[in-house]
Amino acid sequence: MKIIFLTDNFPPEYNAPATRTYEHCREWVKQGAEVTVITCFPNFPTGRIFEGYKNQWKRTEYMDGIKVIRVWSFVSANRGTFKRSLDFLSFAVASFLCGLTIKCDLIVATSPQFFTAISGWVLGFFKRKKWVMEVRDIWPESIKAVEAVESNSIISLLEKIEIFLYKSAWKVIVVTDSFKANLIRRGIASNKIFVIKNGVDLSVYRPGERNRGLMHKLGIPDGFIIGYVGTHGLAHSLDFIIHSISKLKSGDFHFLFIGDGAEKNNLLKQAESLQLKNVTFLDPVKKSEISSYLSMMDIALVPLRKSSTFESVIPSKVFESVAMNIPILLGVNGETRSIVESYNSGIYFEPENELDFIEKLFLMRKKIKDDPTYFLSGCKRMSEDFNRSHLARRMLEVLSS
Repeated sequence: MKIIFLTDNFPPEYNAPATRTYEHCREWVKQGAEVTVITCFPNFPTGRIFEGYKNQWKRTEYMDGIKVIRVWSFVSANRGTFKRSLDFLSFAVASFLCGLTIKCDLIVATSPQFFTAISGWVLGFFKRKKWVMEVRDIWPESIKAVEAVESNSIISLLEKIEIFLYKSAWKVIVVTDSFKANLIRRGIASNKIFVIKNGVDLSVYRPGERNRGLMHKLGIPDGFIIGYVGTHGLAHSLDFIIHSISKLKSGDFHFLFIGDGAEKNNLLKQAESLQLKNVTFLDPVKKSEISSYLSMMDIALVPLRKSSTFESVIPSKVFESVAMNIPILLGVNGETRSIVESYNSGIYFEPENELDFIEKLFLMRKKIKDDPTYFLSGCKRMSEDFNRSHLARRMLEVLSS
């Protein structure tokens, strides 16, 4: 089976869409599929091309048996509506033109933004091939949740395009049960929607001893460490976390923020203005190194802004953390909360509720100090049930049937 996969995020980028696509495609190649990924030159989230690459018309490389074709696009940092839109549109055009020359049996196009899906639809039309839309985010609903676009007319137009894409796709693959329910309510046939949730590569994320050598190198005290790893964006409510940290009376906690994004500079300024001494900000790290950084943590922090839209998402970082036997302090209601609580792999706090956040933080510390194994069995069961290789094989079965 020959598959073209369109995505504007792919390694060496380190965000969740890049990781999911790479790990799925790698497994499909192991199962005998011939996979060509069309992507842009790595630049997320800073808008700067990664070392070793330059933004040129086309470059081909191979990664674990995956043929990766990188095409030119207008490069922009992950901030600002107009420039980001140009980024999305330019990749949609370039990926379509590139895909015209590649033989395939099936086309898969992934979100979160759906300009890539438009490329998949047009490519399928011209090549007379079936195309599949992978929905990692209900977009544009998610941009309404962070108030990135204020024009109702623009949102209305985008939603019409969104529904058209769902209906024109041969199959739609979503990452949560809530997304499937959302699409069914909006008139998409349930028999064409398949749920393939996020998961974790257990060969990469393996629990081990706390990396005290790395802590010493980074100047992080050997206390009770709460860590956040990922994009520092509008959706992640990290400004609320920073403000809440300033209200803590105990000096036992140290907070570690690893990553980059549109809000990072604002967060640095906020922490400085509050004169916080128990916060460390680090640049993004390579995927191959992230387990060493996770091993320093007692608790993994997973927050999002308070919005009904985010109750349908499942951040992939929860699976990576539990695979390292690190319990979750979760500020996401809905489906993610149900999963974490059902496995006893963490504790939920109400998003953007300062008192609840602080109360649950102290509660988690007490439980862990009283019994270091309190969350352990839940983390192990959850990581095994969301093994990425199993999920990737399930997705290939959907694509093949």
